[in-house]
Amino acid sequence: MKKLALSIVLAGMSAASFADGGYGPAGCGLGSEVIFKDADAWYEHVLAATTNGTSGNQTFGMTSGTLGCEGANGPLAGSVAVFINENLEPLAVDVANGEGETLNALASLMGVSAEDKALFNTEMKQNFDQIFASAEATPATAYEGIIGVMTNNQDLTKYLG
Repeated sequence: MKKLALSIVLAGMSAASFADGGYGPAGCGLGSEVIFKDADAWYEHVLAATTNGTSGNQTFGMTSGTLGCEGANGPLAGSVAVFINENLEPLAVDVANGEGETLNALASLMGVSAEDKALFNTEMKQNFDQIFASAEATPATAYEGIIGVMTNNQDLTKYLG
């Protein structure tokens, strides 16, 4: 029950928190990288975040590794980061249960073979507290937790690079 409650709290988390390439609250993207590059006032950060979010360029930057989003995704490029960013709440629920559509989609996106999916699901469930360490978990911390769990399992490390 604790895991389910924690996963529900994650619903309100900001998508931009995954893409903070040193740009502060606005995250990476066209607004932070080009238009408001030297932002230091609060309203400039708001305008940069608005530009990043409304034009869809932040998601593009995370997927392509451009617009200051380089390195935001680790060894698994773009699509995994974007998926976690857009599906954090249902992913947390599925990880807590050790099964579900979102968890299966993540496994497929990461290239986990059919014979290793049960192991992947079990490892995610057993390590829920590492992946979603607190109610303040972000897409970035969840991603790091997932990578950490996979790194610690010999059978799953092959999917990391």
